[in-house]
Amino acid sequence: MTTEPFVSLVEDSRPAPMTAFQRAFHAFLDDYFAAYPVWATLTGYHLLDHRWGDFSEDGRLARLVIVDVHERTFREMSEAELSADERIDRGIMLELLDHLRFEEGVLRESNWDPLAYVYVAGSGLFGLLAREYAPWSHRGNAFLQRVHGLARVFDDARANLVGLPDRPVSLLHVETALAQLSGVGDLIDEGIAEAQRRAEGGEEPDLPAALETAAGPAREALERFRAALDTEVRARAEGDGRLGPELFQQKLQHTLSSDLGYEELRARARRDYELVRTEMVRLSRELWPAWKPDEALPQAKDESDDVDSRIVRGVLDAIAAEHRQPDELLEWCQQEVVRIEDFCRERSLIGLPEESLKITWTPVFMRAYGRAFLDSPGPLDKGQSSYFWITPPDESGPPEDVESYLREDNDRMLRLLCIHEGVPGHYLQLAWSNRSTSLVRSIFSNGMFAEGWAVYVTQVMMDLGYGGDDPALMLNHWKFYLRAISNAIMDVEIHTAGMDETAAMELMVEGGFQEPDEARAKWLRARLTSTQLCTYYLGSLEMWDMEVAARKRAAVAAGAGAAAVPAQRIVGDLGETPGFDYRRHLESVISHGSPPVKWVARILQERA
Repeated sequence: MTTEPFVSLVEDSRPAPMTAFQRAFHAFLDDYFAAYPVWATLTGYHLLDHRWGDFSEDGRLARLVIVDVHERTFREMSEAELSADERIDRGIMLELLDHLRFEEGVLRESNWDPLAYVYVAGSGLFGLLAREYAPWSHRGNAFLQRVHGLARVFDDARANLVGLPDRPVSLLHVETALAQLSGVGDLIDEGIAEAQRRAEGGEEPDLPAALETAAGPAREALERFRAALDTEVRARAEGDGRLGPELFQQKLQHTLSSDLGYEELRARARRDYELVRTEMVRLSRELWPAWKPDEALPQAKDESDDVDSRIVRGVLDAIAAEHRQPDELLEWCQQEVVRIEDFCRERSLIGLPEESLKITWTPVFMRAYGRAFLDSPGPLDKGQSSYFWITPPDESGPPEDVESYLREDNDRMLRLLCIHEGVPGHYLQLAWSNRSTSLVRSIFSNGMFAEGWAVYVTQVMMDLGYGGDDPALMLNHWKFYLRAISNAIMDVEIHTAGMDETAAMELMVEGGFQEPDEARAKWLRARLTSTQLCTYYLGSLEMWDMEVAARKRAAVAAGAGAAAVPAQRIVGDLGETPGFDYRRHLESVISHGSPPVKWVARILQERA
């Protein structure tokens, strides 16, 4: 069936390039957006909202050519002819292009990870419905075109999912894709329902029927893909997609923008794991009388009795009993974000964004990836809402699993999640990032910067007294930080050392005091992804390194000397430093977009 040509009603919002570097970057974006149109939509470039990328083998090879062409352009630039900011951006671009070559030429997840197609299909449809960045006539007709194109996406996926010579299709990813695939069909239904609602108001009256017609072949393609996954792809699939030491190290280098070895990362995380556990034992011994008033503090039965863990678990169990019910989660988080914003205003901690934040349930196609997310508008989309997604407990399962979910995300843990995902975490940081004058740093945001900031700034909030009247919140904070450390250990050991479920659960539940339901979800996520779970812990350490450096510069300038900054006991808790202003520092960190942390550290050092 043919359709009318799509005409975008949204203009290119990129500023006109004025320098040679800007022209080169503009040309790169033209090719990049054309190669990855779903990503372009999410970034806020809407001239290609109707298109899917080319997922065929020819498409992959064409993307590698794009990398080669533009890498040559940026590499041949003379640094002497670039501004200071452009020299930073050139370095970021060369790293990005090297990363793209690795993704398309070495890792090649499109050949062994069927979940990648579920994600891109879901994102390509959801991105057109979630925000009113353009008139419905634009978004609705783009949605129609993408529904028409779904068959090609999933037919290409079936052709691609044959594995690589040294890497079979991952059975775990097949099974998870089968579980999540219905979310794509749900989005088609949501688009039709939205079109019908709009048509009743006089907008695009012919669109519902056109969508119903297009939905038939799209659903047939989804069913073909589902059947292929369940039979022929499953038959040749095996394992759970573990990368192995060499490939994991390569990907880690790209994710972290660092040469840090995974062995060093694991050793540092193991050390901090024990330090945080020791702090949790100290706090729990202090809190025991308040939370377990009818029980004496446990004593060791013998040398093999881990009484400290029993004490921590006992206090955390009592605290976890104070939790919301599933239908109360959204409203409670909305109210908590308001309380956090009030705290930030009272202390003039940081400038709060004006962009709206909507707290809602996680879309079905994203629920395999975690329990809470921040989905922000792209840097080219101005004035759009951010979404704080919360994944609800699966109430169709055993009641004890629902209770485990709610105990893990109890009232105090939700307070920390609202900081991490909302204010002054991801929502605030990404709103600031989108204002950056450097499109390189705002469009190509670095995950370790974003996750590191969210973990780091949660500690800053604790240090400045948020929840200071509630010692149980601090205990949960250390549990939250211990989760970030456990994430890094598990990420490394799953992909390089063959960690099994028993060892992972021991790390998270026995050692990290997590609830079994949370740990099971993280065990799944840690095998579905690779290197991302390292970014929380390591990114936060790099943020603290920047703060310590800034404090020392301030202390020296104030005549107090660098020794005025104490050593960190674990992280944070640095007290007052002569000449150091927290608001000035925090805003200086997040006012340069979201590049790898090392580039912000360089900027702050050069401009000190």
